[in-house]
Amino acid sequence: MAGRAGRGGVAVLAAKVFFIVSGLGQQAGLQYALGKRDYGKLGLVFAAANIVNNVLVSGSTLGVSRAVASSRDDGPGALRSALKIHAPIAAIAAALFALVAPLYARFEKRPDIVGPMLVLSGVVLIYGLYAPLVGSLNGRGLFGKQAALDVLTMTLRTVGMVTCALVFQRVSGAGVLGTALGFLAAALVVLAVATRVTGTGREPLGAKLDGRAYLRALGPLVLAQLFVNLVMQADIVLVGRFLVEAAQATGLRDRAASDAADAWVGVYRCCQLFAFLPYQLLLSLTLVLFPTLAAARAEGDSASVRRYVARGARLGAIATGALVALVAATPESTLHFLYSADIASEGAPVLRLLAIAQGIFGLLAIASTILASLGQERKAAAVTFLALAVSAGACTLVVPHAAFGQPQLLAAATAVGGALLFALLVAAALVRRAAGAFVPWTTAARVAVALACTVAAGSQLPASGRMLSIVVSAVMFALYFAVLVATRELRREDLAAIAGALRRRAKRA
Repeated sequence: MAGRAGRGGVAVLAAKVFFIVSGLGQQAGLQYALGKRDYGKLGLVFAAANIVNNVLVSGSTLGVSRAVASSRDDGPGALRSALKIHAPIAAIAAALFALVAPLYARFEKRPDIVGPMLVLSGVVLIYGLYAPLVGSLNGRGLFGKQAALDVLTMTLRTVGMVTCALVFQRVSGAGVLGTALGFLAAALVVLAVATRVTGTGREPLGAKLDGRAYLRALGPLVLAQLFVNLVMQADIVLVGRFLVEAAQATGLRDRAASDAADAWVGVYRCCQLFAFLPYQLLLSLTLVLFPTLAAARAEGDSASVRRYVARGARLGAIATGALVALVAATPESTLHFLYSADIASEGAPVLRLLAIAQGIFGLLAIASTILASLGQERKAAAVTFLALAVSAGACTLVVPHAAFGQPQLLAAATAVGGALLFALLVAAALVRRAAGAFVPWTTAARVAVALACTVAAGSQLPASGRMLSIVVSAVMFALYFAVLVATRELRREDLAAIAGALRRRAKRA
């Protein structure tokens, strides 16, 4: 059993890496197919859709996984009961998304995005049905099948979206609508495959799933995912509106104003995709660092809790700094690896700020994970909501007063970073009170110094080509760790501990 779990964990992690890499390729393909202006419009459409889809997928997967795992004698019955709950939820979510689409388009001052959003309401329905099937595989420990479905999903989505975007853009100029239709077609195929692989369960052999108890347990999961996804998408939603207003203030009207704004939204979207990488990769790290916290708390072992938190938070801070350094040191070369030279030039200073902001968000995610593991889910949700409120408020106050274009993007990135830093300080205080430890102040200072040195060195380098940028990134990565070794943050025992952990995991797998 342990061997299967170890191999399954490797498969899921590999699927996660494939998902991230394919996602970058997908977005580069869409930007090529649509052009900068329509790619920005697509970014606003997907900002809204991703919030709903990610909440449905994450919440449903975790909820069904827990229900199926708890019903060891009748997992298929638990799945059938869960599907009867999730099917109406999916239908309601899809209907609400379709109803909100015209209001969202009016807020963004872009009436032409209503059609693509109505198409994506079908994707919301399909994903609401697909996620419980994946949750069933997870709860039954079939991680290999889960990983295979993840890979298939991303592959079909990429092919469908990019192909339809190219065709529709060339034929009718409706590439955004074509992208949405490609997404819908891919989702239908994936749902059919997942249903065949997983089945829909059978009628429960024993007692049916308690719907009210299940929904009570599902509620906090959905709420936490909602806050996280709102934090990640609120800035681009607000930037999209404020850019149009600023364009209108320069004398542009109607379609001309939205077209000018969409080009800059496209730049911001490209920067977001790379800035999110540290956070996305750090999520996998939290699954490894903190699985023992809940057990230690249940045993009343406060010393072990403090030790696990201190060690995990310290390594998390070091890893966050390394990931941010890769992106922030040479942002123009990083962007040019996938996108055009003009996007790379316009987005470089924005990406540097956004990468640091999302690194802070990664540390905030670690703090929230610790709080949730220690039974303080409400505080974890409250901290994430605080980050959302302060971030949205700061963008609303700062961005409209900046000049149109790049200054507004820089203002948004700065506002988001400041808001997340404030929320992180609050979260750190809560974690220290709950666990007695968090990232040591000396570690935070040394990581900040290493990151500053790496960014300063990278800023002196000229933009490099695609192949050379890989070499430059490796040099920046090495420089970051060299500074940590020089400041005695990383020592020989740390390297020995990491090597020992990897050997133990290899033996268990």
